[in-house]
Amino acid sequence: MTQPASHSLVRVERFDEPGLAHVAELVLDRPESLNAVSTAMAEAIRDATSSLAADDGVRCVVLTSSHPKAFCVGADLKERNAFTDADLVQQRPLARSAYGGVLALPMPVIAAVDGFALGGGFELALSCDVIIAGEGALVGLPEVGVGVIPGGGGTQLLVRRVGWSKAAKAIFSAAKMPATEALGMGAVDEVVPAGRARDRALELARAIAANSPVGLRNAKRAMRLGSDVDLASGLEIEDACWRATAFSGDRKEGVAAFAEKRTPNWPGR
Repeated sequence: MTQPASHSLVRVERFDEPGLAHVAELVLDRPESLNAVSTAMAEAIRDATSSLAADDGVRCVVLTSSHPKAFCVGADLKERNAFTDADLVQQRPLARSAYGGVLALPMPVIAAVDGFALGGGFELALSCDVIIAGEGALVGLPEVGVGVIPGGGGTQLLVRRVGWSKAAKAIFSAAKMPATEALGMGAVDEVVPAGRARDRALELARAIAANSPVGLRNAKRAMRLGSDVDLASGLEIEDACWRATAFSGDRKEGVAAFAEKRTPNWPGR
């Protein structure tokens, strides 16, 4: 069973099941528009991620869709077709805060992608730490085909995932890639049977959430902050995050539980 907390156009659900008690599911819930990101939906994503980031009880987030055939088709182009230049300028900070909110979540985040994940929809997935895709999923950054560029982090996140040349080919061609092709280039991390991405993501989230919440957050922080600096600087970042973890209540409990051959009861501090 789940306990939903409603936001406009998204849902945040928590689970009663013990193994998933520290997992939150962030559900994109604008099915009539295939989860196209309108101004209102961007605001809902921003608010939901802000709330999740502040929740110390959440050890892992799974980003899913309420539509079985679409994760998210990107920006709401019908809405934008009526925009003036001033409207577009006004919307921009809000859009950035929505995608940035997913990227900035301090705990591990898994995207469960079935169906279409295009443009801003794929950028939402790229903002997560792990992407699980169902067979039949179609992903890509086709923005140059409609006269813009990826603006939800795609030009940066895809390069960091797959390297310059593969990202360049995908972005410049506006290609829509099947899940198996995306897996081959490293744009997604795992492909499962169609319709099973959410199940697999929750299975992985269960395994992640069994671990130290302090350790999870500091490991992610070390990885994120260290990924774009030289090795020596990265090792200093790692050391700072190690120190923040090594003298925590979680470290003491983890060592004690190992010695006593029992499951840790993480204090999370």
